[in-house]
Amino acid sequence: MLGKIYHVGLTVSDMNRSIKFYENVLGLKFIGELLMEGLETEALFQREGCRVRVAYLTSSEAIETPPLELIEFLDEPEIIHRSELHIPSISEVCFLVKDISVFYKHLVSHNVECLSEPQLFDFSANGFGKSKAFYFRDPNGIVLEVMQTIE
Repeated sequence: MLGKIYHVGLTVSDMNRSIKFYENVLGLKFIGELLMEGLETEALFQREGCRVRVAYLTSSEAIETPPLELIEFLDEPEIIHRSELHIPSISEVCFLVKDISVFYKHLVSHNVECLSEPQLFDFSANGFGKSKAFYFRDPNGIVLEVMQTIE
């Protein structure tokens, strides 16, 4: 019944700061943004009088790669909630990289909170192959992951 994943949405507290991070630090391409307001928006988000700024970024021009949707509720107090991997929710958004060691050093040089150094995993016996991965946080405390597949 469902089709492909159309986009992955993250609620952020400061759109300008988030766009800057996702563009300048992670290298995503800004696609555009829009403002949502009115009765339909209030019904969709279940918040009376809400105005929502929405921006789209992409890591790839490939059609099978869904864009990242950043959502900021305007006129709301800024609340930073740090996601935790062990609490039921969407745990992370994972991006593939060609050289995870170089990317890790890049994040560290930009003072990004990394939850570990890159770790090697071998799931060949399970049919998934080898990879390196680590988690890090965006400026909103949202957990993100990067992975490098090992041939």
